[in-house]
Amino acid sequence: MLPDTLHKLPQEERFAYAKLLAYMTRVDNELSIDEMAMFEQRLGTALLSPKQRDKIRKALKSPPSLEECLAGLGEEAGKLALRDATLMAAADGTVDEDELEALETIADHLNLAEDAVEKLLAWTKEGYHWMSSGYDLMNNLSR
Repeated sequence: MLPDTLHKLPQEERFAYAKLLAYMTRVDNELSIDEMAMFEQRLGTALLSPKQRDKIRKALKSPPSLEECLAGLGEEAGKLALRDATLMAAADGTVDEDELEALETIADHLNLAEDAVEKLLAWTKEGYHWMSSGYDLMNNLSR
């Protein structure tokens, strides 16, 4: 579980966060099982109402514009959304140009450091490597 404060944010910001993640699932016109798993896990953390969750799931088929998603994000929600959008973009093993452009647009909107996306991608790669080594460890625990 990722350490964050998403559940403490106002409900409208959590909803904007979830809309941004729905947008990110469709940036490359593909929705992998890994992206969907990440999306559902993060959606659970957002603690949205059943009605809002239904709206977000519908947004998977017809996502809102990036501008609409960004409009409702505060500073903290925006940073959490960018972090999790980065995780989702990398979930299928590659970050394509459209995904990278969307991440950069989000970072620019939030007025983050020039290398914010680069740092998040490096952190994501390190995290996925750590998880992979955990699977290797589990496979080698037998007598």
